[in-house]
Amino acid sequence: MSETEFLNIRKDGRAGRITLTRPQALNALSQSMCAEIAATIDAWATDETVEIVILDATGERAFCAGGDIAEIYEAGRAGDMEIGARYWADEYRMNAKLFHFPRPVISFMQGYTMGGGVGLGCHASHRIVGDSSILAMPEVGIGLVPDVGGTLILSRAQGRLGEYLGVTGARMTGADAIYAGFADYYIPEADWPTLITQLCESANYDLVDQAAAGHSSPVAPLAALQAEIDHHFGGETLRDILNALEFSDSDFAKSTLAEMGKKSPLSMACTVELVHRTRLRDTIENALEQEYRFTSRAVEKADFLEGVRAQIIDKDRNPNWMHSSPRDVPPAMVASLLLPLGPRALKLD
Repeated sequence: MSETEFLNIRKDGRAGRITLTRPQALNALSQSMCAEIAATIDAWATDETVEIVILDATGERAFCAGGDIAEIYEAGRAGDMEIGARYWADEYRMNAKLFHFPRPVISFMQGYTMGGGVGLGCHASHRIVGDSSILAMPEVGIGLVPDVGGTLILSRAQGRLGEYLGVTGARMTGADAIYAGFADYYIPEADWPTLITQLCESANYDLVDQAAAGHSSPVAPLAALQAEIDHHFGGETLRDILNALEFSDSDFAKSTLAEMGKKSPLSMACTVELVHRTRLRDTIENALEQEYRFTSRAVEKADFLEGVRAQIIDKDRNPNWMHSSPRDVPPAMVASLLLPLGPRALKLD
C-alpha cells in the first residue's frame, strides 16, 4: 500500500486500486502523481495477484479535471522552457501504460473528467460514467491541443465529432461521452460503491456489464447535432471549417463560431491537423508522439502561457492570443509546431 499526499494506491482483495485524493483541486494531476501511477502500473503488469485495476477518485465534483498546469506556468514564467516537455513526457508514459495494461482496467468517472483526466480514465478497458459526469478536451482554451492520447479518441469518434469536440472544447454529458467513444457504460453513481466492492472480491469484470444492463443510458444531446457537425467540420483545415460555418446562418453555426472565437487560433489549427494525422495512423503511440511535438514546444512557442494566465491565474478571460483571428494562422506555423523532434522525441519506454 502506498498513500502519498494526493494518491491512495493499494491492493484490495483481487484488485489493484488507484484513488485520487485531491478533491480540493478537482483531483488535478501533478507530475509526481503521473510518475507514481506509471510506476504502479508497471509493477502490477507482472503481479498476478492484481487481476483487475480500479481507478476512482474522492469527492463528488470531479474524477480528474485535468493536469496541474499552474506549476508548469510558474516554471515557464521563471524561464524554464523545458518544464512542459518533462511534465508531458511523464504523463504520456502513464497514458500509454494504462492503454496497454494486460488485464481489465475499470474507471469510475464522476463529475469533471477533462484533459489529463481523460488520459487517466478514458484509456481504461471499462469506462463508467453517471449522471454527474462531464467530459471534455478543453485544451484549445489555454493555448494547448487535445493531448494525453485524446486525439486517438477524437479521431475514432463518429463522423467529424473529433474535429468539433477538439476545436470547441465542448462539454459532454455521460451519455454524450458514450456516444462519442469516451466512455462505455452508464451506471447510476449510487450503485458504484457496491459494484467496486464486488469487483474487488471477485475480479469478475462481467459484473460491470451486468450492472449497466439494468439501466438504460440517457439520450445523448450530441447525437442530434451529428449531421450538422459532419457538414461543417469536414474540411481539411481550420479555414475550411470556418468557411463552412460562416456560410451558414443556422443557430448551431453561429454559436459554434462564437465559442471558437474564445479559443487560441493557433491551437485550433493544430488540433484539426492532429486529429487528421491520428485518423491515418490509429495507434496510441502515434497519437502521443504527435501531440508531444506540440506540447513540448508549447511553453516557448505557442499560446500556452498567455492562455493559462487568462483562464487560470488572473482569470480575466481575456487572452491576448498570438493571432487575432483563426484565419491569421499561417499554415507554415502549424507545420513547424508539428515537425519531428529528432533526439528530443517522446520516449515511451
